[in-house]
Amino acid sequence: MNNVRTVSDTKRAFYNTHTRPVNSIYRRVVEELMVEMHLHSVNVDFHYDPLYALGVVTSFDRFMQGYRPESDKEPIFNALCQALGNDPQKFRQDSEHLLSLASHHPWDQLLSTSHSIPEASYLLENVQQIANNPKFKYSRLFAIGMFTLVGTADPSLLKDEAKRLEALKQVCTNLNLPEDKVRKDLELYQSNLEKMAQAQLVMEDLIKADRKKREERAQAKAASAEAASEPPKDEATSSS
Repeated sequence: MNNVRTVSDTKRAFYNTHTRPVNSIYRRVVEELMVEMHLHSVNVDFHYDPLYALGVVTSFDRFMQGYRPESDKEPIFNALCQALGNDPQKFRQDSEHLLSLASHHPWDQLLSTSHSIPEASYLLENVQQIANNPKFKYSRLFAIGMFTLVGTADPSLLKDEAKRLEALKQVCTNLNLPEDKVRKDLELYQSNLEKMAQAQLVMEDLIKADRKKREERAQAKAASAEAASEPPKDEATSSS
């Protein structure tokens, strides 16, 4: 009997947990991330790690920027994780811990198989397991998490393509990752972020235009009602 959860099962679990509608341009983002996470979760070679968690959190937060109402963002993230049987707080906490490490230590030490940073010992163990596991299940979300850590540790890399590519090459060598695929996945990620930003601007313009039309209609209605309530001029004159 096959008890592997299907994509439909995951989507159903999500919408049963988060019952409010998801705004149109963001619904595709949420569902694509959901499907991607689902496919990893049912793969026998996949194992949770903090870099993957950072990739999930970063992707969600970056693509969901500008979501309204703002108060719905965290419930959506929680429902997304819970639909896959994951703990959303663990994703957040592991991500925050990695970002804290990256803000205090060089990325080439954090993503080395031989660093000696006491507070990052768990990351060293994780990096060693990845480097020594020929069946490690690489994912785009892992690459995004890795890229986020590197960029947080050295923000200058985000502006210098040559340095960024050299850093990625070094990390891929250290962790035995497919460099070409990592680079292409990150390029696609950046491209999709730009497209999402453009879509958000268009949506904001549409919302502003719709709000202006509603205000104009309300003003016209108020003016019409005011005019209707005033007595005719000849009637007003005769009464005086």
